[in-house]
Amino acid sequence: MLTTRFVKGAVNWIDLGTPDVGGASEFYGALFGWRFVSAGPQAGGYGFFQLDGSAVAGGMETTPEQGPPSWTLYFQTPDARATAQAAERAHGRVVVKPMEVMDQGTMAILADEADVVFGLWQPALNPGLGLVNVPGSLCWTELYTADVAAAAAFYHAALGHETSAMPYPGGTYTCVNPEGQGEDAMFAGYVPLADAPDEDSAYWLPYFEVPDTDAAVATAVERGASVRSPAVDLPGVGRFAKLADPYGARFAVITSATEGES
Repeated sequence: MLTTRFVKGAVNWIDLGTPDVGGASEFYGALFGWRFVSAGPQAGGYGFFQLDGSAVAGGMETTPEQGPPSWTLYFQTPDARATAQAAERAHGRVVVKPMEVMDQGTMAILADEADVVFGLWQPALNPGLGLVNVPGSLCWTELYTADVAAAAAFYHAALGHETSAMPYPGGTYTCVNPEGQGEDAMFAGYVPLADAPDEDSAYWLPYFEVPDTDAAVATAVERGASVRSPAVDLPGVGRFAKLADPYGARFAVITSATEGES
């Protein structure tokens, strides 16, 4: 599961690129209870989405030239430059070279072997997310990809990710955990595009925990979101739905099953 006890290769940050940070703040505030706090004039418009005073995401306004509105996942690294080099050797590419972010840490934006964008965060004063797994925070991630084996090889080479197979009705789900941390530290799954008729491209999808998936979907739609995949139950996992915010950024909401639920 996700944790704020970050280790190499774990998800430790997420941020939103949007054409309207004010509108996005209103949307996610209504949906998750978030409040947007500017990081200051020196941050170029970047800020933090906070829940009960803890950072649950970042965000800033972006232009069409920077890409479509989207959520970007960041992975913990002790050395962003070395990880970027490892990603290039594994047939990925560097989109934004490692750069220091004031005294907060070092970030980089990369793309994997299928050109799926993701980030690196090498912490200094800012360790990363302050909350995970509680309502209104990140709780799971999925990589949709045309080639699970190639993706697994890339992320293992670049970040040390390990995979394991988990059976579910109708197939097998590929789970991901940081190197040496075991299955209790699983934080993501790889999903073949061929098995996901509601998906048409490779990308990382973030899941946010909510108390009631159907209520969250209704609130999101009322606030201008679109439903990409209606709410469904997955035994032992929970009830989830895939959405796009009013600007097109894709994400999912889930009410996770409690222990013992089937």
